Amino acid sequence: MPAWARHFAITQEEVGAVGSAAFLGFALSVGIGSPLCDFLGMRKLLFLAFAGHLLGTGLTLLAPSYSVLLGASFLIGLANGLTEAVINPLIATLYPDRKTHKLNVLHAWWPGGLILAGMAGYALTRFLGLDDSQVSVGAAALGWRIKMALIFIPALIYGALLLGARFPATERVASGVPAREMLRECVRPMFLLWFFSMWLTAATELGPAQWVPSVLTKTAHTPGILVFVYVNVLLFGMRSCAGRLVHGRSPIAVLWASALLSAIGLFALSLATTAVAAYAAATVWGVGVCFFWPTMLGVTSEQFPRGGALLLGLMGTAGNLAIFFVMPILGGIWDHYTQRALPPAEDLRALILQASSDPRAAGVLEAARAEGAAMPFRWAAILPLILLVVFGLLWLRDRARGGYRVVRLEPLVSNVTVDVPPGE
Repeated sequence: MPAWARHFAITQEEVGAVGSAAFLGFALSVGIGSPLCDFLGMRKLLFLAFAGHLLGTGLTLLAPSYSVLLGASFLIGLANGLTEAVINPLIATLYPDRKTHKLNVLHAWWPGGLILAGMAGYALTRFLGLDDSQVSVGAAALGWRIKMALIFIPALIYGALLLGARFPATERVASGVPAREMLRECVRPMFLLWFFSMWLTAATELGPAQWVPSVLTKTAHTPGILVFVYVNVLLFGMRSCAGRLVHGRSPIAVLWASALLSAIGLFALSLATTAVAAYAAATVWGVGVCFFWPTMLGVTSEQFPRGGALLLGLMGTAGNLAIFFVMPILGGIWDHYTQRALPPAEDLRALILQASSDPRAAGVLEAARAEGAAMPFRWAAILPLILLVVFGLLWLRDRARGGYRVVRLEPLVSNVTVDVPPGE
């Protein structure tokens, strides 16, 4: 993201808007695509996602302007959302008695992919010399394009795997739950509370995560991308071992503890000025956010199974809309404190335009950005404090009722394959 700021001469808020455009596309497509699993089938949606990944990545590489970059990011987000729209109900269908556990294992590969991408990006940065303060504009532009082109590799792999794939009917269809009952689940007060909570858990995890590489490089004087990779290694390991780590524990209790650690970790990240402090704070924050997303989805599927893919899609929509709004807000907070750190006569927008050709302006800008870089984390720490109250009340309610209980559906029809391509 810092390379885009330089290449397109944009503010941190505008950089955040590029990332948030992807999450807006994600939110729309996962919300619309999830119920379509019941009607179009999972295979067709994944083929649409494959096309979106190829087109969106290609458009990003060729983007001549900031507005085109925004559109390309939105298209990639649409493709990501269609993928999510399929995999969550697929896992809920295949593992009806172990939904939360298996969704945690599935979503271990979100950080798993980020680990691979982060290490590849770091290796390219060192190999191409992109971390040199004197790197030319042309070399920097080539560098971020090469990194972006790496998306083609996993896209082509999963596209090839789809050619002979067969998918089951969703759990709701297999259980004979009519569409009107699925829709009725959407307006249950408890689901609406859960929907609201998803906004906060997603914003706590993925909003700050997008800024870790940029911020910690400036505040802790350590490669922020390596801290980012470290956090995702932590998430990958813990989610992969979710069965052992959370076995026998209420998922609501797990979420309450996660909110507590997230708040502490984010505040500590805002204070980190050394590599040791950055990694220690990132550890607390990483453990805190580790189980947020998959556990929220798992509880949704366990408590509102009649809502099927639709409710899982709505939760994904809530999470991604939260990031869509939070990313530019965090970028705006950074810009605000950057402006405060500038000399009174300097204007941030004008300084950004001058920085590409004026070394003095670039130095003043970088120094001011370093001053304001930690503040997005400090403000983001407010979000998990709200969750402490919500999850605490739900946890007490469950204890008063005898503990957390899973709602199960009995299948009325066989779980047959429904979207085999013609001729197979």
